[in-house]
Amino acid sequence: MSVTIPKFSRLPRHIGIIPDGNRRWAQFRGLPRENGYDYGIEPGFQLYELCLGLGIEEMTFYGYTNDNTKRPVEQRIAFQQACIDAVESLKNRDASLLVVGNHESPLFPPELKEFTQRRVFGKDLMRINFLVNYDWHWDLSYGLQAMTSVTSRRKLQESIASKDVSRLDLIVRWGGRRRLSGLLPIQSVYADMYVLDALWPDFLPQHLFEALHWYEQQDITLGG
Repeated sequence: MSVTIPKFSRLPRHIGIIPDGNRRWAQFRGLPRENGYDYGIEPGFQLYELCLGLGIEEMTFYGYTNDNTKRPVEQRIAFQQACIDAVESLKNRDASLLVVGNHESPLFPPELKEFTQRRVFGKDLMRINFLVNYDWHWDLSYGLQAMTSVTSRRKLQESIASKDVSRLDLIVRWGGRRRLSGLLPIQSVYADMYVLDALWPDFLPQHLFEALHWYEQQDITLGG
């Protein structure tokens, strides 16, 4: 992919990605809704390459939530397999990967359990976090249980299941829906959020550049 990358006066260190609209994309094209997930894999790697070129240090991709597993079984199987395929492809890139989600559940792909501890691929040029079978209740409950099981009271953010994921600076959501959908409630507390109406499989580099141009104009105060 040959793309001219614009200059930015300020960039986020950590970007969260909500790649929504796969099912709608397939439905609009007369395909079974579950077919849309396959078309969502390559855009993720295009986005990774662009962010790598920009020097973004960390990215978090929303794979699927525990609530998503309530969808029809053929859709659940499709998005689980898409997550497995995405990780297999990432193993050929330069990144460190952490898969975060309830891996004790039968709804978590066993093929991804080895990545619930951060793994380094190639030159480790970017930290990638992949939320798979993620549930914010599970994440916070994990932290609360850890806090009550030790004599010295640790901060909640040091005990949650996603503690190795840093604070999000910018969240970009495709698909037009203006909600976080439970994305990392601790890390997203001060994140700016940019929503695109385009569906995720229709990803274009300009979508990222549009979000980054918007971000550089925001007044980042972190509550101060």
